[in-house]
Amino acid sequence: MGNKLSELALQSGHDVISGYRDHLPLHGKPIALDLTHASEVRKVVSQAHPDAIINTAAMTDVDRCELEPEAAFSANARAVSNVARAAKETSSFFVQVSTDYVFDGKRGSYSESDETRPVNKYGESKLEGEKAVKNELDGESWSIARSSVVYGWGRASRPNAATYVYEKLAKGESIRMVRDQFCSPTLNTNLSAMLLEIAERGLPGIIHAAGATRLNRLDFAIGLAKTFGLDATLITAVDASDLKWKARRPADSSLTVARAQGLLRATPLNINRAYESLHREHVKSN
Repeated sequence: MGNKLSELALQSGHDVISGYRDHLPLHGKPIALDLTHASEVRKVVSQAHPDAIINTAAMTDVDRCELEPEAAFSANARAVSNVARAAKETSSFFVQVSTDYVFDGKRGSYSESDETRPVNKYGESKLEGEKAVKNELDGESWSIARSSVVYGWGRASRPNAATYVYEKLAKGESIRMVRDQFCSPTLNTNLSAMLLEIAERGLPGIIHAAGATRLNRLDFAIGLAKTFGLDATLITAVDASDLKWKARRPADSSLTVARAQGLLRATPLNINRAYESLHREHVKSN
């Protein structure tokens, strides 16, 4: 996500500083940075004095967050507070990337004004990150961009919903995909364009920056297989209860993207256009 965002920002003519902890970024000026150290964050942000900060850093392994809640809240909440505080000192517009998992998943198609009620430590920690942004910053100086199941081409060391399906099926290996868990799958290129526009225009408040199609994980994988000419019969449907997850997942955390559609030029893509874009990127890179 961060690499795709910095790539697009450079293409748009921006000066880009890419903070990292473990993996050297592919684009932008790299700066080693541990967001959990407040003094370190303050020093780096003060020296860079950016017009905008987009925070894509997070601990996103849902089961690991459940097993290591202290680490989850450190990365997803306290670190956000550190960055938001530093952004306030430099009057930088702050964009925090959040998640559909702040909702309980009982009904789906959530809007920005719907009540948040996470069902696992990942969602709880990301919601605390949202609260940190609101507590540290004035109302017109921040945006919280919630997304859902971000996928796309990126680092080989960081597989995602799409690359997992593609790599397994391309090798002729069978996979199991959940049919009773719904979301709004979001192409990383589309999300990056939305985040960049939000930062450039300083659009405040909560914005659901996700894909425009509500889809279960099974149908997402089948559509991906068809797009790339892979064998969809290798995909077996399972229920979430069949999988031995440590953390509970919301059954339907899909997001309504009407605000983004009405506000942004880089509008959320429906799933067919996203598949096409993903395929074009693959052909171009090969």
